[in-house]
This record gives sequence, C-alpha cells and structure tokens, in this order.
Amino acid sequence: MAFTITFRPKGMSAAKYDEVIRQLNAAGAGAPAGRLFHTCYGPPNALNVVDVWSSMEQFEKFGGVLIPILTAQGIDVGQPDVQPQHNAITGKA
Repeated sequence: MAFTITFRPKGMSAAKYDEVIRQLNAAGAGAPAGRLFHTCYGPPNALNVVDVWSSMEQFEKFGGVLIPILTAQGIDVGQPDVQPQHNAITGKA
C-alpha cells in the first residue's frame, strides 16, 4: 500500500529547497527507490512538500539521508502528515 506524506516545514525557502535537492542529488538520493511522486508548492518563503511512497520502509530509509541535510539547512519538518493512499490517477503525457 502506498502512503501520501505531506510536509509543512518551518523555514523552507526556495533557496533552501534548491540546496536540499542539490545535496540529495550529490548523495545519489535525488530519485530514491520507492518514491512514486514528489511535488513542492507554495510561496517562495514557505514551501510545502507532498511525497507518495510505495512503503514506509522505503520512506524511512530515505529519511536517513534527508534528515541530516535538512538539519544542516536549518529546516524543521515538524511532524509530517502520513496517510494511506486510497487511489491514484495519473494523466497522459
């Protein structure tokens, strides 16, 4: 069962988000196994993130790489909202 995880971090600007993505790519974790979807949205000084993961185990493994990067950037993710996914519909390219 897939899980949808919503983050409303404190202190995540567009510049910090871009740096986190750069560091994840440098660590080989820019497109981790099990992450089905990722989007970042909101105003440039208060971005939010939604991820869809195949399993909580894969998400937790990714967290081992992500959390130290976020911490170094001064981003507090707080408590993410984790919900089981009921359905997913994708559009055609």
